[in-house]
Amino acid sequence: MASKSASKKQQKNLKEDTAFGKLLAESGLKIPKVGDAVTGKIISSSRREVRIDLEGVTTGVVRGRELFAESALYKELKDGDEVEATVIDLENEHGEMELSFRFAGQQRAWADLQGFFASGETVPVKILEANKGGLIVQVSHIVGFLPVSQLSPDHYPRVTGGDKNKILEKLKSYVDESMDVRVIDVNERENKLIVSEKAVWEERQKDIISRFKVGDRVEGDVTALADFGAFIKFESLEGLVHISEIAWQRIDHPRDLLKVGDQAKAEIIGIEGSKIFLSMKKLIQDPWTGVQEKYQVGETVQGKVLKINPFGFFVELDPEIHGLAHVSELSAKPVADVHTIAKPGDVLDFKIVSIEPREHRLGLSIKALSESTGSKAEPASVPAEPAAS
Repeated sequence: MASKSASKKQQKNLKEDTAFGKLLAESGLKIPKVGDAVTGKIISSSRREVRIDLEGVTTGVVRGRELFAESALYKELKDGDEVEATVIDLENEHGEMELSFRFAGQQRAWADLQGFFASGETVPVKILEANKGGLIVQVSHIVGFLPVSQLSPDHYPRVTGGDKNKILEKLKSYVDESMDVRVIDVNERENKLIVSEKAVWEERQKDIISRFKVGDRVEGDVTALADFGAFIKFESLEGLVHISEIAWQRIDHPRDLLKVGDQAKAEIIGIEGSKIFLSMKKLIQDPWTGVQEKYQVGETVQGKVLKINPFGFFVELDPEIHGLAHVSELSAKPVADVHTIAKPGDVLDFKIVSIEPREHRLGLSIKALSESTGSKAEPASVPAEPAAS
């Protein structure tokens, strides 16, 4: 095969220096260049080479690695078939044009992808590999990328705590599977192909989602728990209950009240495209509406310390009403370490210093108890009663 430099020279001086060039010039036919796609009919074919008649002007040959079939179009060829190939050299040692099915297949594949992008057509892809960012996929013979964010809810890796190794493990489980996707970005020059499974899922869900509206009540199964909330599947849809919408009281994690497989009822509070937002607590009467009938400012109450933070204690007065004892309300003197006052599970006496039903806030104080009795107890001397059985 002629070298690249020789090819360039041949291309430049084709009309003047070759019989083929003179013939083309006399016929008025367009002179192909290296990289152009040409069409012709097969004269003969074998496992080693395929010879093609190019409009009766010259003969092209596809041989060696250039026979590599980029698509099914080139797998079963017979004499007389019309095929497309790519020019890789204008004239070989036998005066024939060197052609490639391999490049032609690539060009056809990119052209098809451009068409899929324009039409929004659904395309099946095979999963080749996985990395922490998503999945490496193959469409025809073009390799592309399916980002994690573009996976459908059925395949999105919901991993508690966002552990990247567990996410990768989940993504690797999809290798060798097929998925239906939509092309969302394609650029042959940059060899860039991005696809989305979520876009296909959203399109398929439109008719179902359109049957629902904000305010509708739904019932389904808890399919996953994450730090930020719980997912509930109803019909073929899935909605998110943010942690703040699970219960009226404060919880540290959805698993405090739910587990996967539980049946749950919720109300739709938002629909954004394919995203559905739910609330479980809206189906439960707000216990704070009657809080002032149960508790009054100045009253002394017992409460169980649920959680300790540097800024104070979260305290359970009853299963529905929780209050906060700010660090400034724990002692008349500055407290260097709130853990010297109590530990989670301790039951202590508090005085209610504020109630704000609309904001769901209730302020508690240990210091106010000491002030009302005239005691000057040190923080460490405040007794921690045993947890209630």
